[in-house]
Amino acid sequence: ILLLLRNPKDLATSYYHFSLVFSPFPSYESWDSFFKDFMAGKVPWGSYFNYLSEWNKYIDNENVMPIGFEDVKENTYLGVKKIVEFFEFPLNEEEIHAVVQRSSFQSMKKNSKETHGAFGDVLFRKGGVSDWRNLFAEKHNMEMDKMYREHLEAIPLGKRLKYDVYCKA
Repeated sequence: ILLLLRNPKDLATSYYHFSLVFSPFPSYESWDSFFKDFMAGKVPWGSYFNYLSEWNKYIDNENVMPIGFEDVKENTYLGVKKIVEFFEFPLNEEEIHAVVQRSSFQSMKKNSKETHGAFGDVLFRKGGVSDWRNLFAEKHNMEMDKMYREHLEAIPLGKRLKYDVYCKA
């Protein structure tokens, strides 16, 4: 199982934008109303904090590979190479480089109509890190930081989020 992690501030931001354009999801009047529901776990798929806490039980399982979205963004080649090795895909260096190129955000967004139809516009928005800075007010930062400290800071999976690197205002 490949367990893709994302820092909770960017996850909430992406989730909010996704909910604005994906009609089966509840719509929100504002970022504040979404944030309130997100923090309370009252969004589809529930609480991200509980989700990570549950997955933390399996962090040492040899059949589970946690990998951070931010880690892959930092070094896409290394991220893809780790995934290839984990799944024991028989790819050589040239093939790994081709996967890296085809799986770049720019490439996936460009080809999204072909690969995902109209849903491509919903899935591929920015593909970056730290977009949360465009939505979070100080009160949101304080609440999210508190929730992180209470639920994730002390667990191994929480440490893998690199919260101090990606989530500090």
